[in-house]
Amino acid sequence: MWSWRWSDGSIRQSPRCQRGQTAAQDDSDATTTAEAVLGEDPQLSELTGLFVLKPESTTVTQGKDAMFVAKVDSSTLMRKPTLKWLKGKWLDLGSKAGKHLQFKESYDRSTKVYTYEMCIIKAVDGDAGGYRCEVTSKDKCDSCTFEVSVQAVQEEQQDNILEAFKRSGDADEDAGDLDFSALLKKRQKKQQAAPKEEVDVWDILKAAKPCDYEKIAFEYGITDLRGMLKRLKKMKTVEPKKSDAFLRKLEPAYSVNKGKKIQLSVEVADSNTPVKWLKNGQEIKPSAKYVFESVGNKRTLTINKCNLSDDAAYECVVGEEKCFTEVFVKEPPVTITKLLDDVHTVVGEKVEFEVEVSEEGAHVKWMKDGVELTKDSAASKYRFKKDGKKHILIINDASTEDVGTYYAFTNGGESKAELEVEEKELQVLQSIADLTVKASEQAVFKCEVSDEKVTGKWLKDGVEVKPSDRIRMTHVGRTHKLTISDVKPSDQGDYTFVPDGYALSLSAKLNFLEIKIDYVPRQDPPKIHLDTSGTGGQNIITVVAGNKLRFDVEISGDPPPVVCWKKGDKAVSESEGRVRVETRKTLSSFVIQGAEKGDEGLYSLTVANPAGEDQAELFVKVVDVPDPPENVKCTSVGEDCATVTWDPPAFDGGVPIKGYLMERKKMGSSRWTKLNFDVYESTTYEAKKMIEGVLYEMRVFAVNGIGISQPSANSKPFMPIAPTSEPTRLTVEDVTDSTCALRWLPPEKVGAGGIDGYIIEYCPEGSDQWVQAHQEPVEKNQYRVKGLPVGEKMLFRVVAVNIAGRSPPATLAQAVTIREIMEHPKIRLPRHLRTRLVRIVGEKVNLVIPFQGKPRPVAMWSKDGVPLEDRSVGTRSSDVDTIFFIRSADRNHSGKYTLSVQIENMVDSADIHIQVVEKPGPPIAVHVTEVWGFNASLEWKPPKDDGNSEIIGYTIQKADSKTKEWFTVYEHNRRPGCTVSDLIMGNEYSFRVFSENICGLSEEPGVSKNTAIVRKTGLECNPCPFKEKDRNTSPKFTAPLVDRSVVAGYTTTISCAVRGYPKPKIIWMKNKMIIGEDPKFMTLNHQGVLTLNIRKPGLYDGGRYSCKAVNALGEDEVECKLEVRNTQEKGGEAKK
Repeated sequence: MWSWRWSDGSIRQSPRCQRGQTAAQDDSDATTTAEAVLGEDPQLSELTGLFVLKPESTTVTQGKDAMFVAKVDSSTLMRKPTLKWLKGKWLDLGSKAGKHLQFKESYDRSTKVYTYEMCIIKAVDGDAGGYRCEVTSKDKCDSCTFEVSVQAVQEEQQDNILEAFKRSGDADEDAGDLDFSALLKKRQKKQQAAPKEEVDVWDILKAAKPCDYEKIAFEYGITDLRGMLKRLKKMKTVEPKKSDAFLRKLEPAYSVNKGKKIQLSVEVADSNTPVKWLKNGQEIKPSAKYVFESVGNKRTLTINKCNLSDDAAYECVVGEEKCFTEVFVKEPPVTITKLLDDVHTVVGEKVEFEVEVSEEGAHVKWMKDGVELTKDSAASKYRFKKDGKKHILIINDASTEDVGTYYAFTNGGESKAELEVEEKELQVLQSIADLTVKASEQAVFKCEVSDEKVTGKWLKDGVEVKPSDRIRMTHVGRTHKLTISDVKPSDQGDYTFVPDGYALSLSAKLNFLEIKIDYVPRQDPPKIHLDTSGTGGQNIITVVAGNKLRFDVEISGDPPPVVCWKKGDKAVSESEGRVRVETRKTLSSFVIQGAEKGDEGLYSLTVANPAGEDQAELFVKVVDVPDPPENVKCTSVGEDCATVTWDPPAFDGGVPIKGYLMERKKMGSSRWTKLNFDVYESTTYEAKKMIEGVLYEMRVFAVNGIGISQPSANSKPFMPIAPTSEPTRLTVEDVTDSTCALRWLPPEKVGAGGIDGYIIEYCPEGSDQWVQAHQEPVEKNQYRVKGLPVGEKMLFRVVAVNIAGRSPPATLAQAVTIREIMEHPKIRLPRHLRTRLVRIVGEKVNLVIPFQGKPRPVAMWSKDGVPLEDRSVGTRSSDVDTIFFIRSADRNHSGKYTLSVQIENMVDSADIHIQVVEKPGPPIAVHVTEVWGFNASLEWKPPKDDGNSEIIGYTIQKADSKTKEWFTVYEHNRRPGCTVSDLIMGNEYSFRVFSENICGLSEEPGVSKNTAIVRKTGLECNPCPFKEKDRNTSPKFTAPLVDRSVVAGYTTTISCAVRGYPKPKIIWMKNKMIIGEDPKFMTLNHQGVLTLNIRKPGLYDGGRYSCKAVNALGEDEVECKLEVRNTQEKGGEAKK
């Protein structure tokens, strides 16, 4: 909010403030008023010293950063503390986090100290004021205050007003708001340095015509004419006018949580004056969202279901006068619903971290090792993606520099995950082999590597091979080929394949076979030219299962020999089948299409012609990837690790197992994380860097020289957990001759494994042989150890157990002597039973009265001094209390009940007064005593049955003889008589009276025996000569005094009613002694109702009180008994 400081020292504000600044910060009174409006309740938690380090007050230069640090000791806390940074007493700065305000939290496990930091970036004048730091944890809290002062930058004084019109933002000239605070300060300093008459430009502008504004601005060096006009307009708008329209204006600021409602109210001087409500200068119309109320002089605007759009400036307009306020809408904290997963990858791969929050559109801040990640970080290496509630951090082409811990922060939570990046390792699946070829034949070098994206170069004798018409180089998937057609002698040499980016090379030799033509006789014995130099072993051919095997064997002989291939005794078909033989004149090819395990074995080749025969044998070995490992299981867990074992695969694929690869994932997730890139030779592996309390699954791959097996079956889910810390505050609660009762608190550190129970152990002092006191773990935090020897000194300890094992023990510091402790009996009578207990007939009476004493006291009940034998009254006693109950109360249950608890010759007792009441009976002898004019006088006598309670009044009803409808004339009439007025002439009236006590009106009324006839006027009658009635009567009490029992120290009253003429003289007496001008007593006489007030009576004020009325015709007297009970026991318990 802009704050304009005028020459008279007052501050006026514009309708809207900048985000992150507090409304009316320069006006401390306004801030105090705003705090009062919010009505925050005081903390009910215990105020304790939790702060190890408190933030200190500081002075910061405008435009500089300020850092505040608070440290909290959590060693005595049951849960993580919550810390809030507040400005004033109501503005929570947590909702203002952003570029201007930044918060950070860290935890030191060794010292159990939380460190909280708040940083103000580029401080402005609005940041000055009082701040509060508040920390809470369950039933404990602590707070501290500090001040922030903002001083102006020490710059050279400027004589023109141009610098005042600087924008608050960094955008163009129309962006941001104008800040005049620097100008006001500099002008004040200038006035002190060189006192001279100062011209107020704004007074000149307000008095000038609009056509002269530009001239005045030029004269005084104002270059921002648009900003000047805006300010001048607002000054005219908010300039106060002399008006008494408001009795109470809006408070400077209000705060409300998102989704709640808020009420803005004012009081106007004229209750008939209409008001208008404006939001950001726009008039508000009544709707379901905005509700207007007008009650007397009060005008209220109710805003229902507040959202962020309601965070605005509001105005209330009455005639020409306005008042302003600011409404702040607090957003609820955004929590993280799906945590980040750890990622293990290799260099060059794409990495994605995904987190899910509770609300769409929420702001998520990504950080790596404490440094915030933005779109400009690392030359746009990071990309940020939002999909509804999902927020994704994408890292392209991961490198070893990206290794670290990544954080996702919201204003209500955080999540972290580890990224591990390892260098790629290239595996050779098939190496190139030496070749021997003849002239004009084709030579093919082939190799296969594990990465399809790898490129490479072919070298001959160290020189790169260039493609030509004869030489062709291909790269299909993982296979690289070098094909040389029409081989020449110059092609002979060493050929090498070098993958790009790897320190690896594959070499083979090309041998050129020269053919010499000699004279051959017509008959030549057959010859098998078998070359096994490229097969890896003599007469052994190895083929990978599923691949095609073609073995070419050159044969010679004249005439051409007959070729026969056999596997054992079975000949191989020559031209058909999956395993076949293809024969030409000088070449026989053995082909297996899609090799299988059954194709493995010893094969024989026989060639024969008339000149002789030749034979050769070769062994075909079929190899494959191994079967998956078996029986993967977790054998043990720790706080952040787990040990996993498995069995080797049943079939190793014909090639020895090189090792294993492991993967893990979180339960419910579909993303597997690799745990190793180098093969692991053992069948036991310890997985680390796991999160405690999260379920994981593991699977294992077997690796041999052919490749990687299919994954094993997933292990059963397991959870890394650790034993809890030791239980706390182990104390002895009770000791008897053979038992000891212990009590403790749960461990400070429980962990994800929870607590399955506790084990209690004991041993004699001086021994180390601990004995377990029970079979199964105890779930509660208390236990009584039984069967202990009398008089022995015993040590006790408690251990918490969970799935991870036993915690460290909590042991008593001193031994406990097993012996009963004598304790006097004491009754803890509840407060409501220390006065008379009143119940209505038929209600239940259920009283629980605790007591204490050792050994167990004996509880006994009596009524009015006689042992209680009434079967309708039940009692039940335990070691610590007794229960008194009546299922259906009756009036004969009224009386004084006495509870006594006794231990040997020590006794304590308490009295309980129970009064069972019901509705009273009807009044008796109701009759009309006199009728005159439009009036009738009634009298009656109190009911015979008062319902065991004092009669507190009567209800009188009348009915005329025509309609027979009853109408109430008087209620709560205390005297046994009344005068009924406003009767109608000519009607005959009947009357009935109900008596009333604390239970209500009587069921039946007392009906008058006679009627009242109001005779009509104008009739001729011969009245009897008027004889004035003698009104003189002797005093007579119409309501007696009632016996009372009161508590000492509480003011009490006794009253009665008397009539008589002439007005009798009233005399109050105590124990037949006249009460004089004692200030302890106060007497009242109101129309015959006599009252005696006794201020704070003591035990000595009990006795018999009487009231005597005396006039010339006689006297009358009534008396009652006043019992005052002692409150000494009540006062003692109150002090405790």
